[in-house]
Amino acid sequence: MPESTPFDLTPTELYARYKKHLCKAPGLNLTLDISRIPFEPVFLKRMEPAMQKAYEQMEALEGGAISNPDEDRMVGHYWLRAPGLAPEHDLIKAIHDTIDDVKDFAAAIHAKEIVPPTTARYTDVLSIGIGGSALGPQFISDALGGQRARDKMKLHFLDNTDSDGMRRVLDSLGAKLKSTLVLVISKSGGTPEPRNGMLETVEAFKARGLDFAKQAVAITGDGSKLHQIAQADGWVKTFPMWDWVGGRTSITATVGLVPMALQGLDITAFLNGAAKMDEVTRKPQTSKNPAALLALMWYHATGGKGKADMVVLPYKDRLLLFSRYLQQLVMESLGKSHDLDGNVVEQGIAVYGNKGSTDQHAYVQQLRDGINNFFATFIVAQQDTLKPGKDPVINVEPGQASEVTSGDYLHGFYQGTRTALWENGRGSMTLTVEKIDARTIGALIALYERAVGFYASLVNINAYHQPGVEAGKKAAATVLELQAKLVAALTSEPQKIEALATAAGVPDSTESLLLIADHLAANKRIVKKGGAYAKA
Repeated sequence: MPESTPFDLTPTELYARYKKHLCKAPGLNLTLDISRIPFEPVFLKRMEPAMQKAYEQMEALEGGAISNPDEDRMVGHYWLRAPGLAPEHDLIKAIHDTIDDVKDFAAAIHAKEIVPPTTARYTDVLSIGIGGSALGPQFISDALGGQRARDKMKLHFLDNTDSDGMRRVLDSLGAKLKSTLVLVISKSGGTPEPRNGMLETVEAFKARGLDFAKQAVAITGDGSKLHQIAQADGWVKTFPMWDWVGGRTSITATVGLVPMALQGLDITAFLNGAAKMDEVTRKPQTSKNPAALLALMWYHATGGKGKADMVVLPYKDRLLLFSRYLQQLVMESLGKSHDLDGNVVEQGIAVYGNKGSTDQHAYVQQLRDGINNFFATFIVAQQDTLKPGKDPVINVEPGQASEVTSGDYLHGFYQGTRTALWENGRGSMTLTVEKIDARTIGALIALYERAVGFYASLVNINAYHQPGVEAGKKAAATVLELQAKLVAALTSEPQKIEALATAAGVPDSTESLLLIADHLAANKRIVKKGGAYAKA
């Protein structure tokens, strides 16, 4: 039977297809199986010229070309794990010096050479950030940390401007605030979410008679608003954020390395894993390049126009947050209205996922039997525990001829779901790694970073800007301006919202004013009587 109808292949033919298309990443114990994406052989041949162009564009990017034309800047996250690639000596030195500084600072904290003002040592870290300044550190902390990993410090996160959410975290720290080091992460220092998180934390410190500045670290751009505050108030430390590193690709910069090092995780192995994957995916032999194959499979599955969703199914609890991390990396990079030539294209790939086998009891039913508008990526770790051979082997089926572990069940569920999808005409890929450690996580991140860059080249878009995010920030600022006008128009006598809109000089914004007024009234900041509003 010809390979042009892959869903109809016999098991023997399907195994031959698996062997033919299996891609191995040398030195990383990582493989990519694309055999169950239903592409025909001619597809790879047809796409090879476009792929070669993508390699050339990536080489130019790594060489320091202006690869984000909207912001007229270089894109240099690959230099973070291979500083010698940076196009200027000063950049090479800055990267080396910063990595050394991160290691030295964390070591000094752990050795109690740097201590908080009112207790003997730091025990916890509170990281305040948003987007890439939160999703990356959260993923790393959860994937590599925890009690069994023997963290040196426990990490906590403020990653939204939700007052209740922030107070839950701050209340959970409670008296431990006196031994908590606070990281405030913001390139500009003006992003509302981390700024608000910082201000809420300052008040929590004040309530306990603590000096926030004496326990605060800034990770920010040189000369930013946050940098100026940290310098003026005498914060403990400041680490740089460079304009050539975008937020969603900043995990191998100070954004990711500082919290990693403080938690006691191996940042050297992490960077080495990313660097090794970069070496593998830099080579222009498509059949041996897992990032190129990922990008091509995305292109095939979505028609190059985002017509299918990317479902990420990691069969490992430690990879629970990987899909959330990939949502930003993929969707913020590829979700663009125009291509590089100014044409309206409305590109993007929706990403969602949780973990196996939990998802088999959630939405896999729809994946198998419902609308066929997705492609799945399974991620499998061969080692079941952190210490195979040392951790106890618990037989969960004692009546069987041979022992069966929980990990055996997990692997069985992965294979069963993969087969069930294929048998019903649903495509998938599988990434297999030997184990979950710092080197592997670094490699996975680098793999997806380059796949995103390659895909962007294939569809001719700028993967390194985010105009939609900036538009949202501007819209939020407009709402706050309207709120100020509404409050100024309030009197002690209740008024209908239409009258308030006229009095505020914004009759065309009545609906928005109504939503603002109801929010303020629910929080007892103004009075609502019937359908009218007055000062509190």
